[in-house]
Amino acid sequence: MQEKRKVNNDSVTLDIQGMTCAACSSRVEKGLAQTEGVLRAAVNLATEKAVVDFDPSSTNAAKLIAAVDKLGYAAKTESSSQADEDKAMRHSRAAARRMWIAWALSLPITLWMLYAMFAGGHDMDAMWLGKTGYSIGMLVLSAPVMFGVGLPTLVSGWKAAQHLSPNMDTLIAMGTLVAWGTGVATFFTHIENYAGVAAMIMAFHLTGRFLEAKAKGRASQAIRRLLQLEAKTATLLIDGQEREVALSLVQVGDVFVVRPGQKIPTDGQLIWGESSVDESMATGESLPVRKTSGDELIGATVNQEGLLHGKATRVGKDTFLAQVIKLVEEAQGTKVPIQEFADKVTAVFVPIVISIAAVTLAAWLLFPHQLAGILAWAAHFVPWVNPHLNPVTLALVASVAVLVIACPCALGLATPTALMVGSGMGAENGILIKRGEAIQTLQEVKTIVFDKTGTITKGKPEVTDIVPILGTESELLRAAANAEAGSEHPLGQAIVKHGKTSGVNFVALEHFASYTGRGVVAEFGGQKVAVGSRKLMQELGVSLVSTQDMASTLEDDGKTAMFVSIDGRSAGVIAVADTVKEDSNAAVLELKKMGLTPVMITGDNTRTAAAIGRAVGITHILAEVLPEGKVEAIKRLQSSGQKVAMVGDGINDAPALTQADVGIAIGTGTDIAIEASDVTLVRGNLTAAVSAIKLSRATFRKIRQNLFWAFFYNVVAIPLAVVGLMHPIIAEIAMAISSISVVTNANLLRRVDIR
Repeated sequence: MQEKRKVNNDSVTLDIQGMTCAACSSRVEKGLAQTEGVLRAAVNLATEKAVVDFDPSSTNAAKLIAAVDKLGYAAKTESSSQADEDKAMRHSRAAARRMWIAWALSLPITLWMLYAMFAGGHDMDAMWLGKTGYSIGMLVLSAPVMFGVGLPTLVSGWKAAQHLSPNMDTLIAMGTLVAWGTGVATFFTHIENYAGVAAMIMAFHLTGRFLEAKAKGRASQAIRRLLQLEAKTATLLIDGQEREVALSLVQVGDVFVVRPGQKIPTDGQLIWGESSVDESMATGESLPVRKTSGDELIGATVNQEGLLHGKATRVGKDTFLAQVIKLVEEAQGTKVPIQEFADKVTAVFVPIVISIAAVTLAAWLLFPHQLAGILAWAAHFVPWVNPHLNPVTLALVASVAVLVIACPCALGLATPTALMVGSGMGAENGILIKRGEAIQTLQEVKTIVFDKTGTITKGKPEVTDIVPILGTESELLRAAANAEAGSEHPLGQAIVKHGKTSGVNFVALEHFASYTGRGVVAEFGGQKVAVGSRKLMQELGVSLVSTQDMASTLEDDGKTAMFVSIDGRSAGVIAVADTVKEDSNAAVLELKKMGLTPVMITGDNTRTAAAIGRAVGITHILAEVLPEGKVEAIKRLQSSGQKVAMVGDGINDAPALTQADVGIAIGTGTDIAIEASDVTLVRGNLTAAVSAIKLSRATFRKIRQNLFWAFFYNVVAIPLAVVGLMHPIIAEIAMAISSISVVTNANLLRRVDIR
């Protein structure tokens, strides 16, 4: 079970600038974690953000920013989502500009190199302009690529090396500078000129950066879509006149007007009018919701029919949409436990690669003939292999290939990009994931526990039967309704509501006592009335002989039988029934097909619970469990070693939701800030829980695929580069493809049907 953050701690989200690969994010995360007062730090390469939990008595945001600056990166406190969007667009445009300039300059190099290959062969003097002209030309043409558009990469690599935390840019800088240096060395030695290759490597590197930025942008488009949903203006009713104002000017209490086809500007309450509202952006449910006076309105949903007047109840950062965006951003800023191993690898990845490159250089210089034999064999089927180059050139080519083919970026992007897409899909379908850990834990769940009231059932019980033993039905209802008038329990309120509808005369209570999970006792009009369960009646010494059979019959029909006593004598039974939600049976059936064991937990008696269980297909039932006993019930299920999820209303079931490995809260309307839960379902039905589990499994499947291919790529590619089978250009293309592939694979998650 994940650790909940203590309430006396603080949290801040920082924008980190200058990170280029997983080694960077690992370095920043480690540096922040070692800062005094920091309790937890999670750095996300894909979003370029750090989420830091800290003790405010020991540190603050300014000290955290200073700690990041010391590592050679820039940090600032979290910007708005719109600012993030603008930054992402600027970053993508800048990456595109560098890429196109690099290729515009590299294209003449490529054409000249091809001419040299096919026209001049290895006789450089037979080439156009000769060997000297070729060498000068390659240096001149490649210099703007290397030290112009490629300068940020070189600077980033140098800064990282200065802080003893080499990153991907360090590897690219080392590889390209060595290759470019051969263009200078060719004037003094017999080394082949690879200056043009250096420019092409840089061009491919910048292409990879651009495509990676575009792919990451697609992964984070959920935030963009949510931002685009927001209305830009609102029509307010001021002194009887309509006035259109910017949304930022709307205040709580303002009355707004919404015509058919317009977006509801902010969260509010309907005070006049009637209409159907498309709330799919909040719940993922395509069917419109009928709204009448007094109903809640969700900002950014669409009014479909009538003219509506609403009163603003939440504005700005307090609105439903703002909270959803915040939850999605928080989820994207957290980590999945499976990422821990990848983080350990990336922390030492670049130094190990540099060491392998150094060993490769030494091996080729010490054992050139043995290693050249491998090239001679491979030359028959690998077109870019040339075993006839001199030993020093072969050593440099192999070392450069090792440097540029190694890819910690793929490891760093494997998990966060899938998490970004998954959490965004969840938000679009009314599934709000608060922390990334829930994604991994939920797909491991084998037992899913449902609270009955408000989860399996609608949570709106109604009186169905009134069976008096003493007096008439109206007298029994009057006594029970007056006694329950002081109760907050849904069953008690159902009796009160029925009493009001039936014209019961309510009187002031002289005494009232509530017995948790059992019932109430009240005194009024000279009578002492008790309403509740068998257990309460037994505690009060009330005989149930005359009502026992009738109560059992009602309970067998799935109704809750509430016993009523007046002045210590059994007066009758009032039955209350809570209707099962339309989709509960289908949801339970689907969960069983997915290999999960559904369990129902309720405070109802065994007969009533069994009837509800039969109606929805649940055979494992925990009945007569008081609220405080739900935690122990969850613990007993966990004792078998299986992961347990709990689905409840998020308020009455908060302790059990916290105890469960994954707490899933059923939310309604704008009620999404349920602290005890890991996942909140905006749709108030069980099919949303099925969707959440499907989403978890699909997301984690992508994470596993990405991590496998990221590790597999490096395990296979680096040895091939060591033995000289990877031309530096081919190596750089492969490196770029590896990063792009994991992000693209994460984006394929959108094709999965979770409904």
